[in-house]
Amino acid sequence: MSQSKQSHRKDEHVSLAEKYFHADQPSDFDQVRIRHDALPETTVAEISTATTIGPWHWSSPLYIEGMTGGSVQTGKLNARLGKIAAACKLPMATGSQSVAIKDPTLAPTFSTVRENDPHGLIFGNLGAGHSLTAAHTAIKMLHADALELHLNAVQEIIMPEGDRDFKWLATIAELVTQLACPVIVKEVGFGISKPTMQQLYTAGVRFIDLGGHGGTNFADIEDRRRPLQEMSYLSTFGLSTVESLLAVQNHPSDLTIFAAGGIRHPLDVLKALMLGADAVGVAGVILHALLHHSDEEVIAMLNSWQYQLRLLMALVGATKIADLHQMTDKLILSSKLVTYKQTLS
Repeated sequence: MSQSKQSHRKDEHVSLAEKYFHADQPSDFDQVRIRHDALPETTVAEISTATTIGPWHWSSPLYIEGMTGGSVQTGKLNARLGKIAAACKLPMATGSQSVAIKDPTLAPTFSTVRENDPHGLIFGNLGAGHSLTAAHTAIKMLHADALELHLNAVQEIIMPEGDRDFKWLATIAELVTQLACPVIVKEVGFGISKPTMQQLYTAGVRFIDLGGHGGTNFADIEDRRRPLQEMSYLSTFGLSTVESLLAVQNHPSDLTIFAAGGIRHPLDVLKALMLGADAVGVAGVILHALLHHSDEEVIAMLNSWQYQLRLLMALVGATKIADLHQMTDKLILSSKLVTYKQTLS
């Protein structure tokens, strides 16, 4: 497949993600309620969203999840995202750099992130089957602080031109051992089960991004790229972000959990943190805002989210992020999630 077709696919992904974006779409986060205690005994001025994530100190547990890059148009979006991440002091990931590994002339569509956020925390992004040499190239391209390795077997199966080799675990273990920067293994919208978490942990992975169902639906996107759209039955395949969070509860203490997929507003962020996430990623909402608003308006939105998170923490009686991880007793799960949780034991 020519590189021009690969670049066109990047543009298709953005176009389809936006076309089928619904800000108020149902989510498993709706199946989680928070018990209201009317005496929180807090003061907003005392609330801190600062948190330690692995070797890094973040001012809040939010990050901009990987979305784009690999074409002229998506390179422009990456440049804007770099400026926005810098202004909001948020970490961010790029979309998959695989296209730029194959065609180095597309590297500027990714490196523009670092150019616009020279001092920020930037994560590179490659498919989990890439070699150590490719990983070094991706990291150098961004001067990346970490490398995301994405697991996307469902997407590849539906993608007409997708990969058909999913023997990834040995490569992941090698990259974790050989790379100087942290490796974050992530799903792209189909979630992480407890057995997968255990496999990755045994392989040496200490950062997992659950990437659950509920946000941008790559099964649906790739099926719409098929002439007959004959694999639509996979549109609901996988675990939601909430189901994934429940699945990996009681994980090893040195494992950091990133949660992304279906985050619609600050209340979803709060629920994810109370379910055990160390950090929470947002993609679809930001992409939608990016396509319809100015950079200044997107910056204002993300700054508002961070302030609203402080307000919500005060509401539930938490003064720091670590407090939220101790509040599972405040969560009221729907009967659907209670039944699902029982299957995990």
